[in-house]
Parts: sequence; C-alpha cells; structure tokens
Amino acid sequence: MNKKTLFVILIFLVFPLFDRNQYHLDVLVNAGIYAILVLGLNVMTGYCGLLNLGYAAFFAAGAYTYALLNLNWGWSFWICLPACAVCAGALGLLFGSCALRLRGDYLAVVTLGFGEITRVALNNLDPLTGGPNGLTVAHPVLGFAGRGLDFGINSLPYYYLTLAVIVAVAMITFRLSLSRLGRAWIAIKEDEVAAACMGINTGKLKLSAFSIGCAIAGVAGWLFAGKQGFVSPESFDFVTSVMIAAMLVLGGMGSIPGAIAGAAALTIIPELLQPLQQYRMFLFGGVMIVMMLFRPQGLFGGRRILEEFKHQPERVRQEEDEVLSEDLRQ
Repeated sequence: MNKKTLFVILIFLVFPLFDRNQYHLDVLVNAGIYAILVLGLNVMTGYCGLLNLGYAAFFAAGAYTYALLNLNWGWSFWICLPACAVCAGALGLLFGSCALRLRGDYLAVVTLGFGEITRVALNNLDPLTGGPNGLTVAHPVLGFAGRGLDFGINSLPYYYLTLAVIVAVAMITFRLSLSRLGRAWIAIKEDEVAAACMGINTGKLKLSAFSIGCAIAGVAGWLFAGKQGFVSPESFDFVTSVMIAAMLVLGGMGSIPGAIAGAAALTIIPELLQPLQQYRMFLFGGVMIVMMLFRPQGLFGGRRILEEFKHQPERVRQEEDEVLSEDLRQ
C-alpha cells in the first residue's frame, strides 16, 4: 500500500469529523456499496473479460441470504457475512458452469436473462421472499448476545464499516491481479485462444473469476440489507446491473481506483443535480456522453493492466515465471 493510498484512506477516515451531516454520510455509504459491487464486477469483466448484465442477481443473493438467515434462524449480521459471500459465490459457480460456455454478446444476453429471472422469482416466491412487499430485517448490533452498539439508522457506523469493507476488497482484488491467477485472467481477456494454447485451463479460470466476483457482490448485498433494514426485488432490477456496469466503464476497466471513482461519480453527481430536478437526467446523460467521447478508456483506464507488474521486484517476477513454466509443462 503506497503513500497516496494511505493518504486517501486517511482523508475518508477523518471526513466525518468535519461533516456529520447524515444525508452526506448516507450518500457516501451508498457510493461505497456501489464501489464494492464495481470492484467485484471488475474481477470478472475488467480482469477476465466476462460481461455480466445480470450482476444485480448476485447482489440480491447476498441481501436475501442475510434477510432469510436473520428472520428464520436469528443469525446476527456479523455471522451472516461469510454465509452471504458463500451463497452468492456458489450461485455464481452453479450458473457460470453452464453460462461460461458462451462468449461475448451471447454471455451478456444470458446473464441479462438470468438477472430478470431472479427478479421475477423474488417477486413471486411470496412465502419465502415476501414478494413485492419484501422483508424487514434487523439492523447490525456491534456486541454480543444482541447487546451493544445498535447501528440503527445512524449513518456514521455504516460509513466506517463500508470504508473497511472497501479497503479489504480492494486489497484482495489487487493481490489477485498480481498473482499467477490474475495473470492468467488477463491473458484470457487479451486472447482466450492464445491463452488456451499456452496450456491455461480457460474454463476453470473463467469460472473462478466469475464466482469470486459474485461472492464480492454477496458481501455488498449483506451490507446493503443491514443498512437498509429492508430488502425487496425492486432494488435488484436490470437498471441496477446497467448502472454498475456503467460505473466500471466510466472509471476504467481493470483499474481498482477507477472502479471506486466511477461508483462515487455516478452516485454523487445525480445528488448534486437534485436542484435541477427537470433537467437532472438530461445533464447526467450529457456528462456520460462527453466523458465517453473524450476519454473512452475511463477515468483511470489509460494504462494496460499488465503495466502493474512493473512494480514487482525483478526477482519475484522471475520466480513466478519459473513456477508458471513448470506448471504449464506438467
């Protein structure tokens, strides 16, 4: 973690000391939840080139996992975290094992359909999901046996919790991008046929990227359900999936700072344009068009992902190349 990153984290840590406005903190929490989602989509799309237009379905899997475990079995918010990640990741593994035989636009269409099927299923499984009325769940409590600091509707504890999750997810995805697994993902994105010819098991590695990205969406769903205290199918529609994809494109695919910046921009800009109620979406769309015309690679998408490896010591790169060559020969 470099000095610039630490400085940015420090700024966000001390921000509530200067601005305790609940509305401002709430907007930042929502931006943070979207940032977690975009970081997850960045793994499958930015690193591995798998376009997912039904990403909200896995977001919903995490949220409803927490809701059902909390309501039916009394599981606490904190215990549900690994369960939400595992359930969303398992759903991604199951769906991806069938869908990832397709590529490009065909994969995008299949994921879009899966996202809509998920939303319709949540709307109609009333005994399980509450249907259109949704489910009301408990807010997080920091303590034991239900006693301690109740987060309630106070945005401040959610702000710091969201910040901690963003840092953790960003560090995990960054380390993955520098690993042999991350190199293989990038090779598949650049040229899947060439990667297969080099001995890379493209099917398994694409499935790993897909399931990891879905697990991260489950974590975002867990946080979203705890903060809202309520989940309903309307929160996980096609527009949500498109918005997450737009945030990734705006920030720059394959870039962790870009994923966070894109999520922040597309969450905060509409709020800033609230006074211009009639022209808000027109101006919002105009900003997006201008951005794509003059910087189509995104805010932080100017460098190729492979240039990140230049920061690794030469000895480490040589050792990893030797191990990778041995694996390929086997």
